[in-house]
Amino acid sequence: MIYVGLDDTDVLGSRGTGRLARNVAAAIAVCFPVFGVTRHQLFVHPDIPFTSHNSCAVIHVDASGEALEEVFECARKVMLGDFVAGSDPGLAVALAEHVAPAVVAFGQDAKTVVVTQERAHAVAECAGIRLEGLGGTCGGVIGALAGVGLASCGSDGRFLLRGKNRELTGVRSVEEILAAGIDEVATLQGEILRQGQVLIPKKATPSVIHGKAVLFVGEVDGCLTALKRA
Repeated sequence: MIYVGLDDTDVLGSRGTGRLARNVAAAIAVCFPVFGVTRHQLFVHPDIPFTSHNSCAVIHVDASGEALEEVFECARKVMLGDFVAGSDPGLAVALAEHVAPAVVAFGQDAKTVVVTQERAHAVAECAGIRLEGLGGTCGGVIGALAGVGLASCGSDGRFLLRGKNRELTGVRSVEEILAAGIDEVATLQGEILRQGQVLIPKKATPSVIHGKAVLFVGEVDGCLTALKRA
């Protein structure tokens, strides 16, 4: 598995990191299978520049080390071609086996404290991970590397893209949801659902749990409804 972490640190009114990640994923998918795109929440603090939620995104590419350079260059080309003035994008690309404990620790710290670009570059260099700023202050390298560390754990964030999840909206059967590429539909109490109807208010964004896409549901106004979790 290759993890492509990116953080655009975009500006108000721009297309956002999530959409950029999906565009990059589409370009990579022309040559290599994309397992999914995940969103990871980072620390919200007055000392950290961000547009709205301070999140990063990671593309999970089902490819080996031979593809690493091509995947990096593909992602870099799309990001530079879609650069938004005022943004500070960063890109990190890593093989799963290169995600050392220090990279995971960096990602976990980025959720709770202020971390620096200097530490990001030092950690990436020691781990042999390609990390590059692509404009502005290059502050996005922090979120890009943090995302790689968090994604590697397999139980952080939620899927922005997994199979056909973005086509699921309105009332859908559990069977339809599973057929769209979501691995499980479950209640917060732990019950796994195999049938029934679920209201999906906008789009299904399942949580990442042990590497699986799990859509949590609960009763809202008497209707079984998809829940959006961090």
